[in-house]
Amino acid sequence: MLRDFFYIRKSDRRAIIFVLCIMVIALLVILFTDSRMDYTPSYADNGRIKTDSGRYRSDNQGQPLYYAQPSTHSPQRFPFDPNTADSTQLLRLGLRPWQVRNIYKYRARGGVYRRKEDFARLYGLTVKEYRELEPYIRISSDYTTPASALVGEEEHYERDTLKYPIKVEVPASVNLNTTDTLQLRKVPGVGEAFARRIIRYGQRLGGYVSPEQLREIEDFPVDAIPYFVVDHPQTRKINLNKLTLNQLQRHPYINFYQAKAITEYRRLRGPLHSLKELSLHKDFPEEAIQRLQPYVEF
Repeated sequence: MLRDFFYIRKSDRRAIIFVLCIMVIALLVILFTDSRMDYTPSYADNGRIKTDSGRYRSDNQGQPLYYAQPSTHSPQRFPFDPNTADSTQLLRLGLRPWQVRNIYKYRARGGVYRRKEDFARLYGLTVKEYRELEPYIRISSDYTTPASALVGEEEHYERDTLKYPIKVEVPASVNLNTTDTLQLRKVPGVGEAFARRIIRYGQRLGGYVSPEQLREIEDFPVDAIPYFVVDHPQTRKINLNKLTLNQLQRHPYINFYQAKAITEYRRLRGPLHSLKELSLHKDFPEEAIQRLQPYVEF
């Protein structure tokens, strides 16, 4: 049979060899994948990883490779020191995994919680959550400030507040059109990133007319909306008869098709005098017209 193989045409032999190589590679990939899945860790336990076989293994440095998995049960309440509590305890308290990671990063950089109020500056921690946790916070004497250093500590606390501002409480309110990023970060659930996005979106709009517009910011925490107000809104208006198609679609409330409809209307019928003239167009339902009304002029 092997002798007959060499009587096959050279092109056919190449095709057979190629198919055999593909089969061998596929078999190796399957075997390699199965071997990797056998050692997939299920959860972390004090710096060790428990595999599906029930055995534990540690990383090379003896440090936990993962944070403990968050519990699906209701939050528990027990005394804890934010300077020494591990991830399992913090998750049992009801903190989110990304908040636990922030605590670990803060402590790794040398950060210390010297008073209960310091923990209130944790990003994403609401006033309600802090009030529930406050009675259980225990700051060890190893981390408290000596009396001789209280004056310097107060100065440090004021500087640190600029970086991690203490959150405000309802009915305290923040005016969206006159605020800055520092004031925005005092709102529970609003950190530095969301503060910048609020300012940028207000600039793109031409000013806010309602706090409900914050829902239009992707992933914005809706629980923070009651902290905002808009007093005497004064918007920056755009002239629908003067702007080009590209300029029109830069506004958040005008998409490409709506901008094209406006320019086509001007070309065929002349200048616009009211948004009602666009109401018969399929791209301008009543909701779109009402939303755009405070931001246009003719």
